[in-house]
Formats: sequence, C-alpha cells, structure tokens
Amino acid sequence: MPRDLRLPVTIFLTVSSLISIRLLYLAEGSRSLAHVWWYGWVTALSTGLGALPVGLAKGAMSTKWTGLSNAVAAGMMTAASAALVEESLMLDAVDNAVMTPLQGVILGAVLGVVFVAASQYLLSEAGENAHMCILDEGIDARRALLIVLVMTVHSFSEGIGIGASFGGKSGAELGMLVTTTLAVHNVPEGFAVSSVLVSKGMSVWGAALWSTITSIPQPIMAVAAYSCVDAFVMIQPIGLGFAAGAMLWVAWLELFVESYEVCGLLSTASVGVTSASLMSVCHAYLIA
Repeated sequence: MPRDLRLPVTIFLTVSSLISIRLLYLAEGSRSLAHVWWYGWVTALSTGLGALPVGLAKGAMSTKWTGLSNAVAAGMMTAASAALVEESLMLDAVDNAVMTPLQGVILGAVLGVVFVAASQYLLSEAGENAHMCILDEGIDARRALLIVLVMTVHSFSEGIGIGASFGGKSGAELGMLVTTTLAVHNVPEGFAVSSVLVSKGMSVWGAALWSTITSIPQPIMAVAAYSCVDAFVMIQPIGLGFAAGAMLWVAWLELFVESYEVCGLLSTASVGVTSASLMSVCHAYLIA
C-alpha cells in the first residue's frame, strides 16, 4: 500500500472502530444490528493482528524464508478450505431450496476456481499496471493482488455466517460463539496474507492494513445476513464452496508451486503439512 494511503486508511479504521463502539453502547438488548456490526467489525480487525509475527521476522527475510512463508500460508489456506467445506456439509437443508448443501458447495467451488482463473488472466494482461496505484511500487503485484482478492471474497462467506448465527433460533449466544471462533481463526489467516504480501516486497504496516481490509466484508455481510437471514442461509453453501475453491486454487497452484521452486519438495511438504495440521487442530478446538 503506497505511503500516502496508509495514514488515511489507518484513520478510517480507527474512526470506524470508535463509531462502532458508540453504536454498541447506545444499542438496547443483546441482539441488534449494532451488536451484529460490532462483532463482525471485531473479526475484521483481528485479521490485522496476523501481521505482527511477520513484522518481527522481517529482518531475517531471505529467498528461502519467502518460500517457507508461502508454504505456511498455503497450508493454512488448505486447512481453512477444508473447514469451510466441512461447515457447509453440516448445514441443515433449507425448505424450498433448489439444491442440497453438497450440491451448493460443489457449484460454489467450481465458480471459485473459475473466478480465480479469470482474475489471473486479467492481472496477467494488466502487466506492469497491475498495481493500480494501490500497492507499493516494485512488488510482485499480480500474486499480491490475487491473494488480496481471494481472501476478500472469502470474507463474504464468513460475514454471512456471523449474521446467520445471530439471526437463528439460538440467538446471541450462538452468534457470540461463532464470532469468537472467527476472530481467533482470522489471526492466522491474517498471517497467511501478510506473510505473502511482505515476501513480495510490501511493508509490514501496509500488509497489516491490507489484511484488515480483506475482512471488511465481514461486518457488512453480517448485517445484511442478519436482516434477511432466510435468504442468505439458502446461498451460504455456495458462498462457502466458492471461498474454498478459490483458496485451494491459490494455495496449490500458486503458493505451493513457488515454495517448491525455492525450497524443494521435502521442505515445502513438511512446512505445509505442519501449518495445515496446526490450523486444523486450532479450528477443531474452537468449535468443540
């Protein structure tokens, strides 16, 4: 992110947080649009925390570190995709739905793969102009933008999950549980985004801001899903499948490939399996 945009974006996030706190203070009861927005906003901000360990390790960056960070990110994204598929298959079938959750997640995954493939083509065609004045000069813009784009799309499905959980029969209790789970889950996701962006030449501050921005759709979609819960529940399997398909494409055909070219098969596989296992264990512990 260019230097002249970092301060305005930071101010925007700070002011939005203060307004969200004020709205929460004025809200009545335990379940309202202000509550849903606040919890979605917290999950978005938590993504930026993932940049902290990247900042601590930036001084030790090397070509091999870059390759290993890509393997870590790819492993985490693979585990997150598996969790999304599992979550979609556990959804209850909705009356009058045109397809089952399984059919929805398959359709969504295909659409996700097509979306990433089309995005890759457009970014490749853009060439040197791919940074579009929103990324630091001199970084590997195509892959960085692809990561930002995929993780932003992924946030839409998470926002729907937050809103649907608050709007369901279990009420605020389930909504707070889902929000807490996603907030903790978003920290390693933020690390995955930040590690790739920093390895491509972006500053840690810029990576932290971009990590947070990729999660901004969460509070927006949470409010929309809470307001129209029945409609959004019907398309949730497609959204989860879309995010899973997009992330798997980037993880396996972009990040793992680049890590293999730099670090070799053994190091890439070891780091990828370890990061995916740790992500899966953390996810299982949070939903237990």
